[in-house]
Amino acid sequence: VQVAIALAEALGTEDGVNGLPLSLDISWFEQKAVAVLLSLLHLGVKDIRLGPALPAFLTPDAVKILVDAYGLKAADLKNPEEDLKAMLQHGQ
Repeated sequence: VQVAIALAEALGTEDGVNGLPLSLDISWFEQKAVAVLLSLLHLGVKDIRLGPALPAFLTPDAVKILVDAYGLKAADLKNPEEDLKAMLQHGQ
């Protein structure tokens, strides 16, 4: 994340890290993913994908807030090819 921040600053992107052609997909298999997610949200990183399922501690209201404010997305397990395609097109 620090490298992405420095790169965004060096390139002078208007949206900081969000201005880079960067896609983040966080696999929700370990508890440390919570710390990673919270750190990315604190830094203002948007359009993060979480999977294979959204964490159970996120209530529908919390998910709505994260979707509206940060563009949070659930990984598309039924169409992983489309999910990957969307990630590769991010920022183009």
